[in-house]
Amino acid sequence: MTSTEIKEGKTSAIVGYLTMVGALIAITMNLEPRNSFARFHIRQAFGLHLIFLGCAIFLSVWFSKYAWMALYLFYFVMWIYGFIGALTGKLNPVPILGSYFQKWFTFIQ
Repeated sequence: MTSTEIKEGKTSAIVGYLTMVGALIAITMNLEPRNSFARFHIRQAFGLHLIFLGCAIFLSVWFSKYAWMALYLFYFVMWIYGFIGALTGKLNPVPILGSYFQKWFTFIQ
């Protein structure tokens, strides 16, 4: 991956990490022209947001203060890791789930 490709895709990659809506906006931003750096980070961010929302829906039924704190801590650490990777131009997948996000979300082009 060239530095030009990273520079061109950095904005879409950063927008993807902002919120779930930001991830959807970044998907549309990356439709034309397609950028592999942005695609990588959009998949990571979309997966993080989706996992967080799914777990939050589950925890809304089964309330435990410690489970909520663990969820927010996990999400925040993974989000920071991915966001810093997008800012610095690196393709490091988030720990534990990052490689799965690349396989599961192949529809994000």
